[in-house]
Amino acid sequence: MNKEKLFVARWILLFLMMLPMTVTAKVRLPHIISDGMVLQQQTEVRLWGWNDPGKKIKVSVSWSQNPYIVQTGTDGKWMVRVKTPKGGDTPYRITFDDGEKTVVNQVLIGEVYVCGGQSNMEMTLKGYGDCPIEGYNEAVLASIHEQNIHYVKMPHRMSMHPLEDTPCEWKSISPETVTDCSAIGYFFASLLQRTLNVPVGLVEAYRGGSRVEGWLDRENLSKYTKEPLDSAKIVAAEFDPARRCMVWHNGVFAPILNYTVNGILFYQGCSNVGDPGNQYSERLELLVKQWRKQFGLGDIPFYNVQLAPYWCGNDMGTNFMHLREQQYIASKKIPNSVLICLDDLVYPYERRQLHPCQKRQIGERIAYHALNKQYGMKNILCESPTFKEMRISNDTCYLRLDNTYGAMNLMEDVCGFELAGEDKVFHPAKAEKIEWKDLGFVITCPEVKKPVALRYAFRNFYPGNLKNAAGLPLYPFRTDDWELK
Repeated sequence: MNKEKLFVARWILLFLMMLPMTVTAKVRLPHIISDGMVLQQQTEVRLWGWNDPGKKIKVSVSWSQNPYIVQTGTDGKWMVRVKTPKGGDTPYRITFDDGEKTVVNQVLIGEVYVCGGQSNMEMTLKGYGDCPIEGYNEAVLASIHEQNIHYVKMPHRMSMHPLEDTPCEWKSISPETVTDCSAIGYFFASLLQRTLNVPVGLVEAYRGGSRVEGWLDRENLSKYTKEPLDSAKIVAAEFDPARRCMVWHNGVFAPILNYTVNGILFYQGCSNVGDPGNQYSERLELLVKQWRKQFGLGDIPFYNVQLAPYWCGNDMGTNFMHLREQQYIASKKIPNSVLICLDDLVYPYERRQLHPCQKRQIGERIAYHALNKQYGMKNILCESPTFKEMRISNDTCYLRLDNTYGAMNLMEDVCGFELAGEDKVFHPAKAEKIEWKDLGFVITCPEVKKPVALRYAFRNFYPGNLKNAAGLPLYPFRTDDWELK
């Protein structure tokens, strides 16, 4: 009996001695490097993972006969840069071999973008309760032909420290999967894929309700803000987890920072309404600098979406408009960035709707900018008109705009303009198109005999109706610097 026990004990000991070798010997990859992923075309993409310290790993890619050899560091981490070919329909495989092979299949090569922000970017094609997506059926049917669009969602994980990995899975677009894809991301990718004829990958890293501070890292929050950085203080400061600082950077964004991408789509701001002064524009600029530094890919394009008009408790108030103005200010300070104007993409019945239904147009407007600026299609008209200059003579304002492309959509029945005199009280104004150093408008208001300041669509919910030759709306603007109410 004792011999039997000794025999069993020896076998258990031998098993335990072998167990660590079985667990740690094989290459471990982050979840984002997995079957169905899309890699950025014609560049050097980063592949990375973990293994035993000092372990040599051979990385073989099916588009090339030349393998890559990499050795893990003392911390067990490794990273290799792999050259990618031109994108196309061909699925590839990547083999990681440390003596035992790990294979990633159905790898596509094309264009890769991050979708970030809060609930309007997170909003899937199936929408939210009482918030449908316009054109849902048409989009689902069209997705039959969009299998070369793949997306991967980062789960909503809060963390006090940057995570290196998070559970996620790449999915190919089909009528069964498209409904869970970001609607804006999908419509962007669809137009891009059809135009460039290459696969498109979307890395979805967002959190509904998040503030811009939720995406800043500890270093920037400590250096430039007074946000709490102790876990207990963070929870005490924000009962709503979505609004907490830093934790979304650590849990959602940090795991994707090694992935090679070609740009960022961003739609966020509602949760920062009420921020004082230029705080939001300064922190958004800081965030873009942070991301570009962390990705290490240079000044990759930043496509920011301006908030749509929203009543915010008072149609004629300006608290919501102040945040939209901050987004515009940031767009002028952030290099290689674009602000997508949505002033025309809210129906009158959606004045109290934070999630307007017209998402296709947003994704396509982002794609117009990408096609023009990143892919050289200069005949694509992508810019919204902007304020250029104003001249006042007696009771009349003369206005000029930039980015008209030689035409504006209305000669009369223009709405959205307001004039104010020295009393700083704004009144609705009449605008008529004139020929003044190309295209211009003359603005008058019977109640304002000596105008001092002009505003356009500068209320929470006071959309204008001016568009340029490309059908893109005029950005809201003001010529005064008076305090907002």
